[in-house]
Amino acid sequence: MLRVFLAEDETIIRETLRDTMPWAQCGYTFVGEAGDGEMALPLIQQTKPDVLITDIRMPFMDGLALSKLVLQEFPQMKVIILSGYDDFEYAQTAIGLGVERYLLKPITKSTLMTVLQEVREKIQGERAQQNYLAQFRQEAQDYEQYARRRFLERIVAGQLSVQEIYEQAEKLDLDLRAQVYDLALVSAVPESSTAETYSEQGARIRDEMVSHFLKHPEYILFRWSLTSYAVLLLGRQENMEAIISRCIHKVRQLYLTFGPELNWYVAVGTPTRRLSALPGCFEEVSRLWAYRHILPEQHILSAETVKTFTGTVSDHDLSGLDMNKVSPAMLTGVLQNASAQEIPSFVDEYIHSLEDALESGPFCQYLMLSARFAATQFVEGLGVEQKEYLSGLSCLGMVGQQISVDDLKRYLSDILLQAIKLRDRVTGSQYSGQLKQAVRYIDEHYRSEDISLNRVAKEVNLSPNYLSAVFSQEMGTTFVEYLTARRMEKARELLRHSDLRSGEIAAAVGYKDSHYFSFLFKKTQGCTPRDYRSGKGRK
Repeated sequence: MLRVFLAEDETIIRETLRDTMPWAQCGYTFVGEAGDGEMALPLIQQTKPDVLITDIRMPFMDGLALSKLVLQEFPQMKVIILSGYDDFEYAQTAIGLGVERYLLKPITKSTLMTVLQEVREKIQGERAQQNYLAQFRQEAQDYEQYARRRFLERIVAGQLSVQEIYEQAEKLDLDLRAQVYDLALVSAVPESSTAETYSEQGARIRDEMVSHFLKHPEYILFRWSLTSYAVLLLGRQENMEAIISRCIHKVRQLYLTFGPELNWYVAVGTPTRRLSALPGCFEEVSRLWAYRHILPEQHILSAETVKTFTGTVSDHDLSGLDMNKVSPAMLTGVLQNASAQEIPSFVDEYIHSLEDALESGPFCQYLMLSARFAATQFVEGLGVEQKEYLSGLSCLGMVGQQISVDDLKRYLSDILLQAIKLRDRVTGSQYSGQLKQAVRYIDEHYRSEDISLNRVAKEVNLSPNYLSAVFSQEMGTTFVEYLTARRMEKARELLRHSDLRSGEIAAAVGYKDSHYFSFLFKKTQGCTPRDYRSGKGRK
């Protein structure tokens, strides 16, 4: 039921309308009344009606002034003005304000009932369109990450001016208006050597996380890697801490609920008041994110939580060194899960965590050899010969030499990046067949209303994140775009070469809701199904 409020200074008219109009029959609930605009305004703010019926001439605040204030605060509200004056200027002013109807007194019950029903149908239509648009946007935002990720990459690289940021954000339908900003990196799925394969836990965590962040405007979600999302946090100075806490709490809650045995991480930077300062914020978050390899038991990574973990070790006594930091298993974890873009930050923070121990020459040599052996063993496990791996390295001559900290950073970066390059090559080749299988599955099952990224991913044994990323990269279109295009192609064929009704065609191409099908058809094809059938649309 829609909610209706009545503002009318003539008591007899107000009470007659209130008591004799069959509100429920028209689809309304009567939620309040007032004798003038001044008294009506706070009541309207409290009851938040869908429709306001107001007289145009009232003491203290007339109907036009009331309508102007109400529509500024509640732009979706519909206003019906009642007037005893056949005055063109009043009507013109009302139209300029966005008033829905302008009715002249005396008005009959049947006339008002007809108008209320028409307004109700319009509100329901608009809300349906808003719901369809929200559904479309959520589907697109869920999977269509490349344009958004590229946008974030350009922001954090300092490649966009503030004006360009706002312009591109508007094209992507992102609202970046806020007093304070922050960035976070969060685990999207469990990090492991099998992060590419399908798991019910990983799919559930990912779905719940995406759904949560997309529902809250203070978070803007971007896919960052196969196993992580970047979250842009927007708020005010006084509530940013609470926004950060809720972000961390949600990630923790999801993993405790669906995968309590799994590792998860959230890295959060220092809030800033300027969009132009986000590159510095992201640099900090990237360094913090690297600590998930160095401090795997520390799930919340912030400047505060990691600052106490760089111990002091003398050149002559390494007994205080945390051996987990130099364990080959840690480097193997990096090689399994880190992207090439993460390696510079990881190496910087890894070296920083061992800073004082690096005064020992033998320790530096041990670190170099340990990294080489760990990487060599890792690539051999991929099926790559040791000779091929080592031939791509130009840093091996550093072993046995006196080196600086910068030399050590360069050595470790080369060792890790070469192994990751081979990993990505092997993985891409390994999963290309599964991508073809995924495309074939979509082509054969696109008419099913139950088809989804998760379902296809499970069918080909790939994680939804991995399938989505590889699909976009290799196919040049997102999963949802490809699925929608296949459905629209078949819909166009049926519209032109069958007598099926629009609702039947919707069901035939996988849409339960025929109205959503029509909405989507118009959005993607540029015309309604009816217009296309009549020949007005493209061939």
